[in-house]
Amino acid sequence: MINRKFFLGFIRIHILYHANQEEIYGVQMIQELKRHGYEVSPGTMYPILHSLESEGFLKSRRENVSGKIRKYYKITSKGEKILQESRQKINELIKEVID
Repeated sequence: MINRKFFLGFIRIHILYHANQEEIYGVQMIQELKRHGYEVSPGTMYPILHSLESEGFLKSRRENVSGKIRKYYKITSKGEKILQESRQKINELIKEVID
């Protein structure tokens, strides 16, 4: 599906943005993205989070929450750098597409 390919990049940037604001976890991000009109399943979200972590953009920690282990993610300095670069590219794109 072509839309999925386009939106995966947006979703990754959205995740980095929120992980820069506070620690995040999968279900929280699925709900946050839904607020913005994205329908992201756990089968999509968790591989994205794992990929961002393996690429060095996120780091995680585990915590026991009501008897279940929840993985929390926070942005790394590498993630902050790519988020900043993404912001610049987004601004350039908006100027071209909107104007």
